[in-house]
Amino acid sequence: MTDLAVRRLLIDLETPIERHWCGGDAFRSAFFNALSMSFPVGEQFFIDSVRDGFKALPADKQARYKNEVQGFIGQEATHRRIHALFNGHLDKFGLVNKWGPSARERLKVLAGADRRHGLAITAANEHFTAIFAEWMLQNHDLLNSCEPRLKTLWLWHSAEESEHKSTAFDLYLALGGDHEWRIKWFRRITYIFLSDLLYQTIDNLRRDGTLWKWSTWKSAASYLFGRRGIIRKNYRPWREYFRPDFHPSQQESDLSRRWLAENTTEYSLVGAAS
Repeated sequence: MTDLAVRRLLIDLETPIERHWCGGDAFRSAFFNALSMSFPVGEQFFIDSVRDGFKALPADKQARYKNEVQGFIGQEATHRRIHALFNGHLDKFGLVNKWGPSARERLKVLAGADRRHGLAITAANEHFTAIFAEWMLQNHDLLNSCEPRLKTLWLWHSAEESEHKSTAFDLYLALGGDHEWRIKWFRRITYIFLSDLLYQTIDNLRRDGTLWKWSTWKSAASYLFGRRGIIRKNYRPWREYFRPDFHPSQQESDLSRRWLAENTTEYSLVGAAS
């Protein structure tokens, strides 16, 4: 059980952002833009899955998870709102969010399904976001050339993803979810997540006019597969999810807590006295 604080990020998302806001790098900007495009629909699905799973718990287990679930929902709702604001800038660049609508259509097939399916899907996605978040917190210097407010946005989001990465997983187990279905959904989500991320990033670059530039492909190779590449460094933690005895807490570090403690001026606590 985890106490999850809900925080309001104190950055300006009204002022326009640069097209290549990530240090002038077309690939990195397109990659993070693609991730952001998935968040409003994804975060809403995670909220609904966790809320529905919580309601299915017996009363004694509800008491145990109540505060954590409320914190999870509050954090994800804040992420959804912030990224919707960020995505509004992307619309002005002529980028088209295909990931969000396609994900919404796919998820309709789960209507009326066992609540554990939604939780298994959420847990699988949360594993992806958690290991990416840990990587970003470890390699925060790679964002030093980005607009400071946007660097703050991504590191704040990363810190909170690391914080609540166990919630859906624990609810899945509490409802009797088994290892077999957890892994089935993880395999599917791995394919869907990476395919959608690749497709949306490529579409962003195509609309940006930078898809076939040598600098774009050089940046992609380095950022994904280089010495500190996001895929190269996350393969091992991704694989650990397949272990029967896996739990997200096994990949704990103090990076999330440290960032939140060192950056208290960047956010306010929702419901806290001002």
